[in-house]
Amino acid sequence: MLKSKVTISDVAKAAGVSSSAVSYALNDKPGVSAATRDKVLKVADKMGWRPNSAAKSLSDASTRSIGLVLTYDTQVLSVETYTMELISGLTAELEAEGYSLLVRSAHSARSEMDVLKEWIATGAVDGVLLLNIELGDPRVELFSAHPEMPVLLLCDTSMSGGLTALADDEQGSAHLLVDYCHELGHQRIARVAGPERFGHTFTRDNAFMEETAELDLQYSCFHTDYSPEEGRRCTERLLSLPKPPTAIIYDNDVMAVAALQTAAKLGVSVPDQLSIISWDDSFLCNVSSPSVTALSRNVVRRGHQSARMLLDMIDGEDVESMIDAPSELVFRDSSGPLAG
Repeated sequence: MLKSKVTISDVAKAAGVSSSAVSYALNDKPGVSAATRDKVLKVADKMGWRPNSAAKSLSDASTRSIGLVLTYDTQVLSVETYTMELISGLTAELEAEGYSLLVRSAHSARSEMDVLKEWIATGAVDGVLLLNIELGDPRVELFSAHPEMPVLLLCDTSMSGGLTALADDEQGSAHLLVDYCHELGHQRIARVAGPERFGHTFTRDNAFMEETAELDLQYSCFHTDYSPEEGRRCTERLLSLPKPPTAIIYDNDVMAVAALQTAAKLGVSVPDQLSIISWDDSFLCNVSSPSVTALSRNVVRRGHQSARMLLDMIDGEDVESMIDAPSELVFRDSSGPLAG
């Protein structure tokens, strides 16, 4: 049975390019080279492609949706609380304004770029929220080339390339944590951090090194994928050192809780011999035994704020980058001065 209509996918296959590239070329949007545009137009004409007027009308209309692509490892995402709290705040604010959140999962940075390019080319969403901005992130360059698509980055403004960003005070929080450990009398501090490629990890790394050097403290750092398995493994490595740290700070809650189990297994008393602190607070920190000292960041409120900023951008308002409210330290049973 013959197909009655040539589709964008058909043209893409014949031209040897992606569907988003074809969409850019056929809709006369930036994002492809002149040579690719010319090639696509010639192939489309030869195949007898004609625009779908109904689809064109829909692509020009508001979808009343915000796009979010998650590239986390599924095992990490299933236990990680930050993203779920963020989405909770996002959806609550969006639903109140008659918008929905379109979430896509990507297995790699390349596949995420394909999704984002498709959204820009087809107008499948009215705005996009970007997480985990990396150093030299290609997504920044992509959206800088497409100012017609509202986008909000959750990152430090130094890494946003001039795009609108909602930032955490990563440096201030790092100094707060180091100063707290120092006040308790700890001289050997360690950190179990997230992936080095993330911009916020890089900012925290620099802040920790700066503050521990200023206070003349010994500092060690291991980078992980945020999983509880990696939290346990790094804790074992740190506690096996000839002079192990007496305070360890974890970049998320699930690694900190996993560390409690590891310390107990190794016969290390918390907090008498080891203080454990989490960068992220959650119900896990509150119900664990002992409960975990943590930075209190209102992530649900952060989701509300992100949605509000994006909606204002969609309405054509000039939205400036901003820094979220400072974090506070919630003191619980997992931290304290060394016994004796």
